[in-house]
Amino acid sequence: MELEKALIVDPVDGEYTGSVTIGDEKIAEIRRFSCTPEVIVMPGFVDLHTHGQRGIDAMSASPQDFGKWAEMNFQQGVTTFLPTTVSASLENLQEVMQNLSQLPLSIAGLHLEGPFINSEKKGAQNPDFIYPFTERHEVVLKAPVKLITAAPEVKGFEKLLKVAKRRNIEVSIGHSGATYEAMKVAFEMGVIRVTHFPNALTPVHHRELGGTGAGLYLDFNLEMIVDGIHSVPEFVDLVYKVKGADKIMLITDSISAAGLEDGVYNLGGLEVEVIDGKCKLTSNGSIAGSTLLFNDAIKNFKNFTGCSLVELSKVSSYNALKNLDVGKLGRIKEGYIANLVMLDEQLSVLKTLFKGEEVYSKL
Repeated sequence: MELEKALIVDPVDGEYTGSVTIGDEKIAEIRRFSCTPEVIVMPGFVDLHTHGQRGIDAMSASPQDFGKWAEMNFQQGVTTFLPTTVSASLENLQEVMQNLSQLPLSIAGLHLEGPFINSEKKGAQNPDFIYPFTERHEVVLKAPVKLITAAPEVKGFEKLLKVAKRRNIEVSIGHSGATYEAMKVAFEMGVIRVTHFPNALTPVHHRELGGTGAGLYLDFNLEMIVDGIHSVPEFVDLVYKVKGADKIMLITDSISAAGLEDGVYNLGGLEVEVIDGKCKLTSNGSIAGSTLLFNDAIKNFKNFTGCSLVELSKVSSYNALKNLDVGKLGRIKEGYIANLVMLDEQLSVLKTLFKGEEVYSKL
């Protein structure tokens, strides 16, 4: 397969025109030449934090559901993602892990959001299933888990971090009431990412930077939900200006309502009402995930910040893969796996390739 007359956008080598030849699931050859591009080619998108989509929920999904979810994500240009849990019983989490044990298609593993978080910053997490980490919980720190969100001030965090490091699982700070100093200690211990920044963190104050200030000031990698609801566009642009594109990872934090009509849905046993695409708990009005789809996230980020396409390829793919230490993905370079997305000038997905095979086409 050959992608001709393309504007090729690579997070390292930059953007240029030419063609891409694909063979044996990989990028075989790239030729640079001057032309009027007919399509934009970028590395396939990566969503490391998503709870569901179009009626599928990570907490109740069957192995077949996970496969369907992966196929639906191809429509959004997403070629790698982590289904994400909410705080739940140990038994429920183990059941999800079992259902995902085969890792179909583009699913790279599982993201545990909770239950080892701060109940005072629970957001839309079920308080009945928030608890400190102990030795008995080590059973969920294994494959297919690749990422876990936890609060550094909660009892057992240091033990959790040691086990996670030993088992090659990335730890992210989230749903946390940590002070700046607590965030700094966690950073110095090797925790380098923050979940759905700045949501469910302590705010910035000029006499106490808090969790939000720590995320901006220290060299953390930041997940961001760029839907205009979780953060206003100006705040997204502020983070972009302060941190730069190298430290931002776009996520959807989508729930099962994403791609569906407004209505009442369930998230971890809590009732969520969706009105005009906004998800809120019916019990207290807290924001409860999003209905954001990934292709809309990249359009929003471009509109909110005015970033370059190269920067967009970083926040939508390269940074997330680098954070999880996934090799041979996220670049348009010879020898890399051909997970690619083709876009028009409005950044709408035209085609998606997964391991060199066309898995979605709008044309």
